[in-house]
Order: sequence, then C-alpha cells, then structure tokens
Amino acid sequence: MSKDIEKARAEEGRGRLAEVVGCKWSVVVLRAVRRGVRRPGALERAIPGISTKVLNERLAKLVRLGLLSRTAFPEVPPRVEYALTAGGERLARMLDELDALEAELAGPVQPTGAGAAAVAATPSP
Repeated sequence: MSKDIEKARAEEGRGRLAEVVGCKWSVVVLRAVRRGVRRPGALERAIPGISTKVLNERLAKLVRLGLLSRTAFPEVPPRVEYALTAGGERLARMLDELDALEAELAGPVQPTGAGAAAVAATPSP
C-alpha cells in the first residue's frame, strides 16, 4: 500500500473519532451504555430529548466505528443489546478525563481586563 493511501486512511480515522467526540448524542449514548443501559428502548428512556431516529443513527455509527458491539438475540420478540468494545471503553475513560479537566478549569473565575488590574492593585489587609 502506498504511503499516500496510508496517510489518507489515518486522517480519515482521526476525523471520524473527532466527529464522535464532537457529537453531543454520541457521547451521551456512550456514557449511558457504560452505565449499563444496553437495550435501545432503555437507552431512549434514559436519554432525555433523544429521538428514536437519532438514537438509531448514533448506535449504528458507534457500531461501525468499533466503539460499541451489537448482539441480536434470536427471540420473539427480537432483543438487541449494545456493549462497549475495548476501544469504546478506552474512549469513555478519555471522556472522563476531559470531564475532570473541565471541572478543574471551571474553578473560581479570574477577573480579566480592567477589573483584573484593579483587583491586582488592591492591597491585602
């Protein structure tokens, strides 16, 4: 395989992962599955505001990307369950780290601009 094709595939893969992380619903679905919600109906009830259509699209995409596995059971009525793959679990841990960083950065707000200069110039008692 040529270097150009390998590079193009690598860039395509990075774009897909960024698309998942940047998609509110994909992240929410991953987190719900990680909490143990595995069936589509239960996911729809556990995720306020998500439509059946959007949920099905996100589930299909996450399966295609290898972040979720889909198991269909040969029962009547049919039953489908989703689970995180090793890659999905890894991404979920990274999302946890992003949440921790966001919480850390959201600490006390530092004044900026002219207000910051006034606060800095005020002597401490």
